[in-house]
Amino acid sequence: MSTPSLPSRRGLLFGTAAVSAGALLTGCTSNESNESKDADARQADIAEDKPGKPVTIGFAGPQADHGWLNAINEMAVGRAEKYSDVTLETTEGSNDTAQQIGQIETLINKKVDVLVVLPADGKALTQVGLKAMRAGIPVVNLDRIFASPQAYRCWVGGDNYGMGLNAGRYIGERLKDKKNAKVVELAGLDNLELTRQRTQGFDDALKNYPNIEKVARQAAEFTVESGQAKMAQLLRAVPEFDALWNHDDDQGVGAERAIQQAGRDEFFMVGGAGSKHAMDAIKADDTVLKATVLYPPTMAASAIDLARALGQGKGIGGLAEFEIPASLTLYSAVVTKDNVDRYLPTGFR
Repeated sequence: MSTPSLPSRRGLLFGTAAVSAGALLTGCTSNESNESKDADARQADIAEDKPGKPVTIGFAGPQADHGWLNAINEMAVGRAEKYSDVTLETTEGSNDTAQQIGQIETLINKKVDVLVVLPADGKALTQVGLKAMRAGIPVVNLDRIFASPQAYRCWVGGDNYGMGLNAGRYIGERLKDKKNAKVVELAGLDNLELTRQRTQGFDDALKNYPNIEKVARQAAEFTVESGQAKMAQLLRAVPEFDALWNHDDDQGVGAERAIQQAGRDEFFMVGGAGSKHAMDAIKADDTVLKATVLYPPTMAASAIDLARALGQGKGIGGLAEFEIPASLTLYSAVVTKDNVDRYLPTGFR
């Protein structure tokens, strides 16, 4: 019988490594695994529904002179009421820049833990956002963005370009087999960047459908009255078309009136924002309105969640990071008869 050979130094090292690895594997499969400890540690850094550290959130919202803006205020308040550890300090709500700056400064002087601000004018209110951040109060900037990233800790809002893009895709898919299809657009206020972004997204989507031509565009003012007047002009200008995209469901109420008065129904209509009125009409399926592209006011509820997490020094579930993101862009889903029941609870009045 031959004498067994002695293992080399290299073999000893590998053997030792293997034993060490085995020990590590044993540890990893035990009840007190490193992985589970990491998961427990991570869970401790996530904001949960159960009560945590008390947080006072200052909310400076808009004047509720539009269905969507009113929904913003309601959803912020409703979300805060869900949490027993949140105290919400609200302002009256204003579209006047100077007045809103004064309201936010009052919240800063009250030393709230976090601010949630939907500015009447993002650029004009940038300085007061910077003032809050310099005072150690993190700001959640809602929708209308400040001119400087230093003026907020987190921005959360809708996707205006994506809204137009998804409206164009929906219309394009419905008309892709129709020769020489014609569409028209009822836009919002043309002096707003968001209107230009919605139109750009819509135009970019239509480039994928060479059989479709946008033959007319009219800008309204996000009101029922302007929607009716401008839609009447579009109907007179274009005797026949296949689809209409309207940027806003509030002005869409006026557009529907003009369409009914003109007795036109050769086309289908896609709305924007996601009002309950629009969703009810889509579900009933008895008008030209067949879809609406969301610009979800639920962003206000999300802003409260993010503010609470910031105040508690927590992250949010579903992300590996220990901090909340610097920005959160919401998706502009298309609501149709097939999925309207899912979105009806978010429809604003």
